[in-house]
Amino acid sequence: MLRLVPPNRNLYKILGETIRAERIKADLSQEQLAEKAGVARNYIGNIERAEHKVTLETLGRIAKALNLHVSDLTRDI
Repeated sequence: MLRLVPPNRNLYKILGETIRAERIKADLSQEQLAEKAGVARNYIGNIERAEHKVTLETLGRIAKALNLHVSDLTRDI
């Protein structure tokens, strides 16, 4: 099903919210997720707050660290 993002919603904000929700569901702290994904802890925080535009490579590493597919993280955008 194709869902359009409302014009007042930022794609990176939605992605960050999804990553945060999945991280919490996996019972991981930002530090733990960062370690598993091989990135800095503050980088995870920046992504979750949509302060940094994540690359596809990093998104793949985050998805793998959460035992998910990239499509699971992008389902709402």
